[in-house]
Amino acid sequence: MDAALLARIQFAFTAGFHFIFPPITIGMAWVIVWMMTRWKNTGSDFWYTTAHFWIKIFTATFAVGVATGLTLEFQFGTNWADYSRFVGDIFGAPLAAEGIFAFFLESTFLGVLVFGWKRFSPRLLWFSMLMVAVGSTLSSLWILIANSWMQTPDGYTILDGRAVLTDFWAAAANPSTAPRFFHTVDAALITGAFMVMGISAMYLLKNKHMRFAAQSMKMALFIAFFATLAQVAFGHWHAVQVVNSQPEKLAAMEGHFETTNRAPLKLFGIPDVENERFYFAIEMPPFLSILAHGDSNRVVTGLKEFPKEDRPPVILPFFGFHFMVLIGFAFVAFVVWGLYLQYENLLDKNKWFLKLAVLMIPLPHVANLLGWIVAEVGRQPWAVYHVIRTRDAISPNVDAGAVLVSLIAFVVAYGILFTLWIYMLKKLIAKGPDPYDATQA
Repeated sequence: MDAALLARIQFAFTAGFHFIFPPITIGMAWVIVWMMTRWKNTGSDFWYTTAHFWIKIFTATFAVGVATGLTLEFQFGTNWADYSRFVGDIFGAPLAAEGIFAFFLESTFLGVLVFGWKRFSPRLLWFSMLMVAVGSTLSSLWILIANSWMQTPDGYTILDGRAVLTDFWAAAANPSTAPRFFHTVDAALITGAFMVMGISAMYLLKNKHMRFAAQSMKMALFIAFFATLAQVAFGHWHAVQVVNSQPEKLAAMEGHFETTNRAPLKLFGIPDVENERFYFAIEMPPFLSILAHGDSNRVVTGLKEFPKEDRPPVILPFFGFHFMVLIGFAFVAFVVWGLYLQYENLLDKNKWFLKLAVLMIPLPHVANLLGWIVAEVGRQPWAVYHVIRTRDAISPNVDAGAVLVSLIAFVVAYGILFTLWIYMLKKLIAKGPDPYDATQA
């Protein structure tokens, strides 16, 4: 196989696998902050042990996330040396800032929580959890600054064959940073909330730790409600940014081949890329023009306007985007259902809702990965949009055999890590919250 293709598969696998864990920890961190605020304000032993249980789930997930994330940055030096040489002056800064200003903040105060849980005051422990949440969110900000610069580069110039930073703030606040940050962090809140809801539902189905499970479910449900509604707005904001900054990506996401006004929004269909046609289309004219530009008569650029060598693939962005949106609206409906049951005091009695809550634990991860696929595949054929092509970013001296061997090693290692994570979660869930909680159920 081709070394460039294998390198892309390797990075996609390692990044996609790593992306399972940060959304859980970012989202759960803010749920736990709320729980610890209740403990700090009330002094209740119930909230003390409730927060402690979820911190243990958080810590197990954080540890695996750190282990799987370390390999990503090394790949820039091994498989993507020409990319690192070309953009290192710009790309290295936010990655370094993430380690210095975010990761150390998060990991240091997590250490305070884990090793000082019974030693420090509620106020200090609450502050530590707040710093963990802030640190995890800042970590996502710096990573997204780096990735957003690849999508919509700004604040640079090309000098001696390299991209050189000329304006740090322009590079950091490039056109896609803000919408992508809020869109991603809100997705993390949904992921963490659904994790808490799903595990709580397991206990409710088994009639175990009922008070703990019911209160955890209620708290996560309210966070999920606001986060899912906000995601509709953030998703639209991000899509409008794509319209203005990466029109060919938008055309791929919508399977939009022809430039036209009153452009229809495609709900379903099968794009035929070779013949530049669309089959079995279910459309809503002129909603694409309205959503993209706020005007039904505005023109939406089609893929035919771009040279074929500059067009992104269509199949993955189109289906990835549409399934992501479908899952997002399913979240809204599910959470509204849960709030209705909560209002009627039926939440712990409705087995269908509880079973679905358990089954939906992985669904936010599916949506997250689909969004990542849309963003990254939709940027192709560019490693940095309109600056350097992916085929020109590969390491010239790494052969396909070496990449294949390392890819197999990653698959085996990550498989072991994932198994250990599931094993740790099963043990923690089987043990349940501390004995005091059990007596309060």
